[in-house]
Amino acid sequence: MTVSFTRYYKKSSFAAALAALWLMLCMAFDAPAAQPGGIEIRSASFAAGEDGYTLNADIDITLTPVLEDALNKGVPLYFVLEFEVMRPRWYWFNEKIVGTQQHIRLGYNTLTRQYRVGTGALYQNFSSLPESLNFLSKIHRREEVEPGALSRDGAYTAALRMRLDITQLPKPFQVNALGSRDWNLASGWHRWAITP
Repeated sequence: MTVSFTRYYKKSSFAAALAALWLMLCMAFDAPAAQPGGIEIRSASFAAGEDGYTLNADIDITLTPVLEDALNKGVPLYFVLEFEVMRPRWYWFNEKIVGTQQHIRLGYNTLTRQYRVGTGALYQNFSSLPESLNFLSKIHRREEVEPGALSRDGAYTAALRMRLDITQLPKPFQVNALGSRDWNLASGWHRWAITP
């Protein structure tokens, strides 16, 4: 009698373990995937026009839930757009012809319930976060290049990246941002060849 009881007990505990494992797998695959935030540069161009050189870029910006929550509670987010034009040199380090940074502020006013994107003293208001992120993701700006810095027969490499500047956050948020994926939002360098 004891032998049959232990056999039954072993079979039932094994079956319970399998059922628990099956339940955990089902829950893992049915759970909605977390939408991690990120910045990705889809396309970029740097071309000469009638009034100088123009940088155009299309960037995909997705905020993490933590960043979106902080923004909606009134914490402004500061982004840095970095752009470089380099001349490759075989005998030494590459020469930087153009190197600029643009600081962009994204904020939310809890009283007016409007999002605001600003660069320097210029601001534009939006009624929703997707509208403000869409505006922020379309880059069209004139770049100052010294006359004669880019020669027609030269080959150059342009590079562009955008990142969240955590040094501009309030001090308590800077502490939280250190080493946290939720707060560190940045694209890699997007590089392409240009010929003036």
